[in-house]
Amino acid sequence: MFPQQAALDTDDLSGKYFERAVRVSPGGVHSPVRAFKSVGGTPIFFHSAQGAKLTSVDGREYIDFCQSFGPLMLGHRDPDVSGAVEEAIETAWSFGACEPYSLELAEWITSRLPWVEMLRFVSSGTEAVMSALRVARAATNRNRILKFEGCYHGHSDSLLVKAGSGLAGVAASSSAGVSSQVASETLVAPLDDEEAVRKIFNESGMEIAAVILEPLPANYGLLIQRREFIEETVRIAREHGALVIFDEVISGFRVAVGGMAEVLGMRPDLVTYGKVIGGGFPVACYGGRRDLMELVAPAGPVYQAGTLSANPVGMRAGLATLQKIETENVYEKLEWKTARFCDDLNGDLKQRDLPFQLTRSGSIFWLHARTEEPIRRIDQIPAHHAAGFAKIFHRALAGGVYLAPSGYEVNFMSFAHSSELLEHAHDAILRAVADSV
Repeated sequence: MFPQQAALDTDDLSGKYFERAVRVSPGGVHSPVRAFKSVGGTPIFFHSAQGAKLTSVDGREYIDFCQSFGPLMLGHRDPDVSGAVEEAIETAWSFGACEPYSLELAEWITSRLPWVEMLRFVSSGTEAVMSALRVARAATNRNRILKFEGCYHGHSDSLLVKAGSGLAGVAASSSAGVSSQVASETLVAPLDDEEAVRKIFNESGMEIAAVILEPLPANYGLLIQRREFIEETVRIAREHGALVIFDEVISGFRVAVGGMAEVLGMRPDLVTYGKVIGGGFPVACYGGRRDLMELVAPAGPVYQAGTLSANPVGMRAGLATLQKIETENVYEKLEWKTARFCDDLNGDLKQRDLPFQLTRSGSIFWLHARTEEPIRRIDQIPAHHAAGFAKIFHRALAGGVYLAPSGYEVNFMSFAHSSELLEHAHDAILRAVADSV
């Protein structure tokens, strides 16, 4: 089904498209990782997708584990989601006004997640996080935010920062165009280090409006955290009057209906969701305690708006996705499928003494350089990981498997990945690792 394929070159159609793209878009792309800078080579242009497979403009098929970086839990063009979208398009694309499906989706979410008493739909995770921070600052009358190194929360200015010198402290900007004044409002601590969190709060606690963290960090590899670290971080924050924001744009509705908040049995003050709740369409939301969300305009003084927020197509796609996930026992099936795939591949990699392994949480997995201990912080990722992964990526691609095009991006299993496809992917990835060392 997926014969060994030659590596792409600039003579094929993808290469020709890319030559045109770099003349009209920065780097030839509309989101940086798509440019293949992390793995080298020319990015592939895709023409179509169905289920767990992608088809390039050159007519080549790939088993897709990127899955649009997470939204497609049911796979590409799931028939039930497609049907809901087609019905929506028959009535309207966008109203810029109230419509019933946003109400249905909001009620579906709030009825199942007790920590989300109210929510507001937006069009991206960046908007959701940016808005949640604005609410936190208004509620506490404080300006500073504590985030963690290796956690990505979108590209709003105050969160495009990295740790400064020392264990933790005032962050320096990670992007040109972010002023030092804005960056100074964000404090950064290392993950898996309660003492660093305590030190920052002891020094600046009365200035900190909120702590924001991915309870399952999945934007710089899959950095699974100890429960004790998350619990202590939450305790310290609340002890100092700071709000707790869980960024579950990736993990929400992916590892469980209630994401990591459900898995951990915790109630954040505010939470952000995206990806899965739109079923592949640009939908996200922020929500939480009623008293906090009632600060949002027009109920309160915190302004936030969006032309395409809660558009009927995205609302119908999201509702159809979540309803199918619930009624067809998708979590249990994906857990079994992903565990078997990762365990079998890890067993073969270890048996052959190959220096890569898979780390998994639910249906999210990360292929990385082998380590003796779990990787919980970015400074624990082996220095040779990125170069090794780049080789593996291209060899897997030649074998018909499309992994996320960066060694620091995670991959996703979908409901549409069949046993036959996973068997092929297992062999192709195993061969790719073996041929790369």
